[in-house]
Amino acid sequence: MNDTPNSTPLIDIGVNLSNPCFQDDWQSVLQRALDAHVTQLILTGTNLAESEQVLSLCQQSGDDFPDMLYSTCGVHPHEAKQYSAETGTQLRSLAEAPQVVAIGETGLDFNRNYSPPSDQERVFEAQLELAIELQLPVFMHERDAHQRQFEILKNYRDELPDGVIHCFTGDRQALFNYLDLDLHIGITGWICDERRGEQLQALVSSIPLNRLMLETDAPFLLPRTLQPRPKKRRNEPAFLPWVLEQVARCRQQPATIIAEQTTVTAKRFFRLS
Repeated sequence: MNDTPNSTPLIDIGVNLSNPCFQDDWQSVLQRALDAHVTQLILTGTNLAESEQVLSLCQQSGDDFPDMLYSTCGVHPHEAKQYSAETGTQLRSLAEAPQVVAIGETGLDFNRNYSPPSDQERVFEAQLELAIELQLPVFMHERDAHQRQFEILKNYRDELPDGVIHCFTGDRQALFNYLDLDLHIGITGWICDERRGEQLQALVSSIPLNRLMLETDAPFLLPRTLQPRPKKRRNEPAFLPWVLEQVARCRQQPATIIAEQTTVTAKRFFRLS
C-alpha cells in the first residue's frame, strides 16, 4: 500500500460473516475492520438459513458496533433447486427488518450448475419480482451466464430500484451491457491477482465512479498484493484497503478520491444512515 494509508471511511458491500471460519472471532474481525477505516459492512445471505444468520449478526452487533452491519437476504443460484413458494414468503418476512438492505445474493451461475439452469432462472426471476415488490436493490452473482442474465434483467430493469453485479470478473462486453442497464459493479480482491485479474485491471477504469463499489467477499479472494499474508489465508474486511489501492492504481486516480466516491455510492445504493 501507499506510505500514507487510507483514512477515508470505506464500505465493504460483500462479506460472508456467517462463514464458519468467523464463528469464534467475528467481533475481533469487526474491530480490525474499524481500525482499517472500514466502517460499514453488508453481510451476504446466500440461502434462507444464512440470510437469517446474517440478520441475527446485524442485530447482535447493535450495541457494540452501532450502524456498522447490514445484510442481504436471498438464494444463490447454487441453491436454487431448494427454493419454494414458502422460501419466497420467508424471504419477504426477513426483508421487513430494517437491517436488510437488498435482495440477494441471486443471479445465474452456469459454470458449475449445482442447480439446473431452469431452476436458476425461475428463482432469479422470483427474487427480482420480490425486489420490485419491496422496492429494494438486488445483489447479484453471475458466472458464465452473462447473456442470459442480461436478457432477464432487461425485462425487469425499468421496475427495479437498483442492482449491483457483485464480484464482477467478466469481459468488456458484459461490463458495458450491465452499465447500459444502469447497474452498479462490485470489485473484489480479484483485481489484485496478477494471474487472473489482468482483464479486470484493464477494465476497471471504464466503470463510472458513481457505479463503482468495493468489497472483499471475505473470507474468500484474499488480495494477492497483501504482504505479509495471514497464516490462515482468510480474507476479512480489514483488507479492503488493498482492493482500494489496486483499483486506484489501475484507474490512475488518488485512492482518497476512489474511497470517497465509492462510499458515497454505497451509502446511496443501500440507503445507509
